[in-house]
Amino acid sequence: MRQQAERLDPARTLFIAATKSGGTIETMSLLKFFYNRTCEAVGVDEAGAHFAAITDPGSGLAELAQALNFRHVFLNDPNIGGRYSALSFFGLVAAGSIGLDLDGLLERARSMAAECARSRRNPGALLGTILGASALAGRDKLTLVSSPPIAAFGAWVEQLIAESTGKEGKGILPVDNEPLAPPSAYAGDRIFVYLRLRGDASLDRSIQALIEAGHPVVQLNLYDLEDLGGEFFRWEIATTVAAYCLAVNPFDQPNVEAAKVLAHTMVEAYRTQNQLPHREPTFQSAAITVFGEAPVPSLKAAIDALLARAHSGGGRSYIALQAYLKPAARTDRALNDLRLLLRSQTRMATTLGYGPRFLHSTGQLHKGDAGRGLFIQFTSDASADLAIPDQPGESASAISFGILKSAQALGDHQALLDSKRPLLRIHLGTDVLAGLEHVRQALS
Repeated sequence: MRQQAERLDPARTLFIAATKSGGTIETMSLLKFFYNRTCEAVGVDEAGAHFAAITDPGSGLAELAQALNFRHVFLNDPNIGGRYSALSFFGLVAAGSIGLDLDGLLERARSMAAECARSRRNPGALLGTILGASALAGRDKLTLVSSPPIAAFGAWVEQLIAESTGKEGKGILPVDNEPLAPPSAYAGDRIFVYLRLRGDASLDRSIQALIEAGHPVVQLNLYDLEDLGGEFFRWEIATTVAAYCLAVNPFDQPNVEAAKVLAHTMVEAYRTQNQLPHREPTFQSAAITVFGEAPVPSLKAAIDALLARAHSGGGRSYIALQAYLKPAARTDRALNDLRLLLRSQTRMATTLGYGPRFLHSTGQLHKGDAGRGLFIQFTSDASADLAIPDQPGESASAISFGILKSAQALGDHQALLDSKRPLLRIHLGTDVLAGLEHVRQALS
């Protein structure tokens, strides 16, 4: 946040606030923060012209945008679910603002929609049936492999699949950005989907090795980047069909609210007591503090106790690394090292997400699936913090971004415990890299 605030010149920036509900706490906190910065740079009378909003009609954001004289308010069709909205204002405004060819993108989407309207040879229904049937057969770890130029597409698929299918004790786990390994590294709970961009053969050899070893692989060929328009539509149809196969409603998210409510409780506790609720650690050293189910003599013992709860039979476990840390290249590398170590030692699928982002992506599945996940949550102390204005244009502030992030981590921690999920929280203090190295040594 501080780096972005220092990098941006508000006088030369258009901020786009996008939230379907009009009340998403991260979006609204960022809006208030940058609105105040813009007021300081250009004055209150001109600040609104540096903002646009995308939201549903009648939402709190729609009303606020009107009151603050935003440059434009894009009112989206309220019948479109948030995770199915890539081809609405929520996706297209951002795409158009960076100069993408929207006509080309939408033409590919229309072409895919026409193909999916057929009762036979329907690309979306075919993919969805494969994913749903595979999940019912025990291959419920959807491992996404993409050509590097389109690798970011997996983050969108991750939310779509996880929130749509992960409920009522069922679900398909999307595994995104997990580095490819030799076929022997994978158990029989995987299905791979390879999104290959024409002209990019960088992953072909690894994919062929998986096929020859007997792992199921679905290959989707993209002619160029505009084909992503068609893929958005294909995957939305596929996800609804896969959910139908699992007999779950693809359009609700019954477990998302639990972590939000608990985070709100943590924030209110901070407002009244000037501190967040505190748990007693189960192990502590100079580098890390561990919060688990029972006291242990070492970090290694804590990790071993968590991994001992894995399911190896029908419905294999997976490991979810939840990083409530500052995203940075060195932190990425350290977390990926842990991810690969865990996979090589257990042959379990691994996921990695930064919080609070993943709460809006895989958070529903974490609490709503069959309970096969093993969760390792990383938290840290903020080395620097920024206040969240209580209201846009006003200086009063009750909490900071650091407190909000910590409250969300604690809320998700409690929501996982309430859902009877095996969980280990490792607090890394102020030296995140040293703490992660401590964890790596324990795993090694």
